[in-house]
Amino acid sequence: MKPKRQRHLYALDLGAALALTAVYIGFARLTADDGQPVYTGPFWLGCLIAAMVGLPVAVRRRWPLAVLVAVLAALAVASLLDIPREPFAAAGLAAYLVGLAEPIRRSVPALAVSLPVACGAVYIGEAVVTPAEDWRGAVGVAGLVFLAIGGAWGVGFTVRGRRAEAAREQRRRSERALDEERLRIARELHDIVSHNLSLIAVKAGVAGHVAEADPREARAALKVIEETSRSALAEMRRTLGVLRTEGAPLGPVPDLDRLDLLAEEAHQAGVDVDLTVHAVEGLAEGTQLTIYRIVQEAITNVVRHAAPTDCQVTVEADAREVRIDIMDEGPPSALRQAVHGLPGGHGLLGMRERAMMYGGSFEAGPRPEGGFAVSVRLPAEGNQ
Repeated sequence: MKPKRQRHLYALDLGAALALTAVYIGFARLTADDGQPVYTGPFWLGCLIAAMVGLPVAVRRRWPLAVLVAVLAALAVASLLDIPREPFAAAGLAAYLVGLAEPIRRSVPALAVSLPVACGAVYIGEAVVTPAEDWRGAVGVAGLVFLAIGGAWGVGFTVRGRRAEAAREQRRRSERALDEERLRIARELHDIVSHNLSLIAVKAGVAGHVAEADPREARAALKVIEETSRSALAEMRRTLGVLRTEGAPLGPVPDLDRLDLLAEEAHQAGVDVDLTVHAVEGLAEGTQLTIYRIVQEAITNVVRHAAPTDCQVTVEADAREVRIDIMDEGPPSALRQAVHGLPGGHGLLGMRERAMMYGGSFEAGPRPEGGFAVSVRLPAEGNQ
């Protein structure tokens, strides 16, 4: 609880304590004009009992159970001396905090003891010590006290349960957010590793193939491998740094301005990418990252399964949706293999999940004229 609000609640309790004390001092000075039994003892004793009834309420939030015991004892004495003219409001205020703040192992026994003590004191005072009416009337007054104390305790216990449920729900939301963040990082790592290792594998194959016949080409391939591996390591360090410390230095989040770099890397791996990006200004950062990762994964699949080949990437946006289309011509005829249905692996699943996360659509499959196509549609609402 915030300190400012806590001080405010303590001030309200102090006001209630002073008001109850003043009311009970007034009860101690009542006369028998209305025909009801009244307190006839010394005024100083009446004031002392009034203070014992009201003042403990000021600290009920600090010591709920002790306050309930003290108030009940004072009210029992007051009932036997014919002071109270109300259904034990002070005991109700104390019982509310007991139900709210005390653990069940103390709260329930406290209620089980408080109700018979309070009701018994009221009944004895009304029907035995100074009977003002028959036993039915005394039972009715005791019933009001029962409702006041038991009802206040029940309200406090209910509020406690609701707060506990709200805290559990908050923990569940935090755990879900943590799981989602872990999944996001896992996807990021998959995209980083898959893309860069595909480029490295292609260039390693080129270097091994031409190492003796064309050493210069082999050295160029090894240079690409070095640059790609360094870039992948740097990006992985930035991603994993989030897990290690909140203050980890982070690089810029990949956006659509880096699609040209993806096309250049694919070209080094033997895939000529025709990139078209149109009307994407103003897209949200998260949407740009999603588009970037989808294009990255699609190009990675082209490098892995179809290089050397040509690939067309189109990213367009209008007022209704963002369109992402990636099409390749498939591997050369000498290397072409039959493609049946959707290829397996986590790449297409990852692209589909990213599209579904934004309420979009995802389609992927072989083209009739050869090659493979990926088509994603993301709603533009909320991105402008």
